[in-house]
Amino acid sequence: MFAPAAVGTGIALVEGDSKGFWQLGKSLALQVATCYTLKYTVSKERPDGSDNHSFPSNHTGFAFAGATFLQQRYGWKWGVPAYLVSGYVAWGRVYSKRHDVWDVLAGAAIGVGSGLLFTTPYAKKHGLVVTPTVTSGGGCGIYMSMKF
Repeated sequence: MFAPAAVGTGIALVEGDSKGFWQLGKSLALQVATCYTLKYTVSKERPDGSDNHSFPSNHTGFAFAGATFLQQRYGWKWGVPAYLVSGYVAWGRVYSKRHDVWDVLAGAAIGVGSGLLFTTPYAKKHGLVVTPTVTSGGGCGIYMSMKF
């Protein structure tokens, strides 16, 4: 459940990507708030009968929010493994009879939606180049270019 978000946090910290760090935080906060609001509003019994907080799967939502952040912010090389981990989390929740398929699908949709809502691609994806320059007259400046 925590792996995709933990990897996203780690990459953001190592890269000095404070904007991405906050985007992930907002995505996760929205996902958790939405899932818990629905859990206590819908009050659906779990397949194992342990309580009435089955819908939606917060574990699945959290994993998919982290995976969506990784894919949107840093690309598919991070997104594919993160989505595979998230799919395993969803499968595990159904296999352990804590949720049914609808619970994990709803959790995944909430996680993906919150990730898409707050995450923008990282500047490296667009070939951002920032270079200090010195002109022939001795002046200093910064050269910036970006692919659109």
